[in-house]
Amino acid sequence: MAEPTRVTLATATPGGGFPFFGDNAAAVINETDESLLVETKNTKGSAENIGLLEAGTVDIALVAGEPAYEAFSGIGRAPTKLKIIQAIYSNPGMFAVRGDSPAKSLRDLIGKPIAWGTQASGLTLLGRYVTDGLGLDREKDFQPHYLEKAGDGPLMVADGRVAALWGGGIGWPGFTAVMQAGGRFIGLTPDEVAQVSAKHNFLKPIIVPAGAYSGQKEPVNSVGSWSYILARTDLPEDVGYRLAKALHGGHAALVKRLDQAKETTPQSTANAAPSPGQIHAGVQRYLREVGVLH
Repeated sequence: MAEPTRVTLATATPGGGFPFFGDNAAAVINETDESLLVETKNTKGSAENIGLLEAGTVDIALVAGEPAYEAFSGIGRAPTKLKIIQAIYSNPGMFAVRGDSPAKSLRDLIGKPIAWGTQASGLTLLGRYVTDGLGLDREKDFQPHYLEKAGDGPLMVADGRVAALWGGGIGWPGFTAVMQAGGRFIGLTPDEVAQVSAKHNFLKPIIVPAGAYSGQKEPVNSVGSWSYILARTDLPEDVGYRLAKALHGGHAALVKRLDQAKETTPQSTANAAPSPGQIHAGVQRYLREVGVLH
């Protein structure tokens, strides 16, 4: 038996969503294709991961949607040539408020204190894009609070220091805490969804189904972006192909390990990539084989 191909996968700081996804994805890939040995590595997250990939120090890495968009578009930097291996899951952005809050819509939160998250978080960046898409300035039209630790947000909602906590995704710990205390969500109206996605077309309409969180009675309309597994530009074509095939072949096993992986499909990668050319050549070949890319 030949030596397996070693692949390093950069994730993020321990205790967050990326290491949880990355460790489980690596285990499933290794079980599904014994010719691959994916090893995970903790980092500071998306921004650091883009740098590590561009330097060629890691093979693949998890990167949130907003930092990926800015890197692909060359916002504040030269456009990146990194390639997409897989779109992993979507992060719909929304607000959580106390059950007794009078606010029913985003417009009701204007002028109020809002916990937008930690300064370095991709979710915080998503909040800036959403408010900008609605013609609002997050710094001037709200009283913004930025957190030292993501875990501080639910406490600030509970004791009334902020009117709402901004965050995103399904299974997000901050939202779980607010909902367990009897809270509820505020998303966007269908008109607001259309307005934001027209201005920032990398943000897609997403509906968070009722019951996605305990105590959530209604579906929530929102927008969000997809987080990715990205690869260094010179990752060999056959390695990209084998990674895509193993993720697809191991999909059921990955979903057993974590619910969010329901979205980790070849179809998601084809739909979420800004353009087919930004998908790794080996992955493009696999997506054409399974009929999701033409």
